[in-house]
Amino acid sequence: MDDRSRRAAPGPAAPVPVPAARSRAGVLGTALAAVLAFSLSSGTWQWFSAYIGLTLLAVVLSSTHPPTRATDAGAGYARNLAAYALVVGLSAALALAPAMQRWSWLFPMPGTRRTCPHLGDYARLQAQSALGDLAARDGAALATAQDEQARLAVAGCLSATTTLWLPVYALGAALLVALAVRLLDRSRPLTG
Repeated sequence: MDDRSRRAAPGPAAPVPVPAARSRAGVLGTALAAVLAFSLSSGTWQWFSAYIGLTLLAVVLSSTHPPTRATDAGAGYARNLAAYALVVGLSAALALAPAMQRWSWLFPMPGTRRTCPHLGDYARLQAQSALGDLAARDGAALATAQDEQARLAVAGCLSATTTLWLPVYALGAALLVALAVRLLDRSRPLTG
């Protein structure tokens, strides 16, 4: 064999890039978001759920890319855009849930914010009646027990309302994400 035939001999084929390959980390993030949303929806929304929501956002945004018209066509583009936007919306809502529960400027819920303190007052009375004659012996202990029971009752009331409205906030965030991705995708020229 001469030098020319050696150079022309086919070698191993170069791997063909797959532009629409989905990352397993994105799928894992989606499943984790769903499980955590259900598990965190009972009880008060603690700041740890904000950490979880931000972590899920980081996983989804770093491991998946928004769908584009160049890689997805027709109904596939719409399905992928909807899935991407819903997961990002759910993660954002999980991240915002504790703040929504605590800050009236972010989540007004005027009726609930006015009625939940009444549940706190009722919890104070329950704490006093549960202690019975012992309440007269130590006023400081009674006040502490009443304050704690009132705080738990108000937090539970606010978290229940937050949980009821959280899907609306998640859907709103998903719609904003879908609109932003769609507008960014339209501003890019089609290559192909």
